[in-house]
Amino acid sequence: MNSGIPVLSLQKVVKRYHNHVAVDNISFDVNQGTIFGLLGPNGAGKTSLIRIITRITAADEGEILINGEKLHALHPHKIGYLPEERGLYKKMKVGEQLIYLAQLKGLSYSESKQKLGVWMKKFDITSWWDKKIGDLSKGMQQKVQFIATVIHDPSLIILDEPFSGLDPINSNLIKDEIFALKEKGVSILFSTHRMEQVEEICEKIVLVNKGKKILDGVVSDIKQSFKENKFCVKYNGNLNLSLLENSDFNIIEQNHQELIIKLSPEKSPNFLLTSLLKEGIEIHYFNEVLPSLNEIFIKKVEQNNE
Repeated sequence: MNSGIPVLSLQKVVKRYHNHVAVDNISFDVNQGTIFGLLGPNGAGKTSLIRIITRITAADEGEILINGEKLHALHPHKIGYLPEERGLYKKMKVGEQLIYLAQLKGLSYSESKQKLGVWMKKFDITSWWDKKIGDLSKGMQQKVQFIATVIHDPSLIILDEPFSGLDPINSNLIKDEIFALKEKGVSILFSTHRMEQVEEICEKIVLVNKGKKILDGVVSDIKQSFKENKFCVKYNGNLNLSLLENSDFNIIEQNHQELIIKLSPEKSPNFLLTSLLKEGIEIHYFNEVLPSLNEIFIKKVEQNNE
């Protein structure tokens, strides 16, 4: 255990390319056993940050700490990195390639073969051992790439669009393994454009745009902070909507016997519920509508671009 020290800590990191500032004074921490979302539109600085963490490039300013230690040459052996652009050798066979990649991460041949056997059995791909990478579908290659990412038991895993090319069944298989690794205390930095995946998987996020951090925190807290006092109501009965609307609440959407209502900030949800019940209808469902991460993402990026 790391005694509360973040597995990954970025402190005022800056990266410049010629006259362009790709990463501008960004700080965040990834704690042990956390799935942490790194989000942002194309060109936001996500790839630059990942390259700095994996020591492909170096920061111009700031510090990167791994378990409290300043990032050094041995740390990549403790990191598993699944890049968006896959890096498998298409003419090599699956088995020999994965053993080779595991040895590059410091495992012996026997350790590599033993761990590979476990993972291939887990993914039901033991028959792929002698298949060439180039003969596999994109989804099959993705499963091989995932094994290459985790075979050396890293304490920090960086996943860039890990579900690309996977069907729903194999997406769930990889998702289950991500959650299993988290339960073992592994920290996961998860980068994707698909906000519904972030909402389902990540506990915390950082949103970057134009090289700057524009939002970070716990997903549930962020959604609460962006709520707009909207409520979803499903009901049975006749409801005169023209009589219902007033200065206290406004009907935003209507679909058969389902309403989205925006309530005046000074009024409580109980006031809305009581007002609806006075109309003589049966309430089957009443719940606050929180904004999706996708809505928050778009709103924050648009504000930042203004």
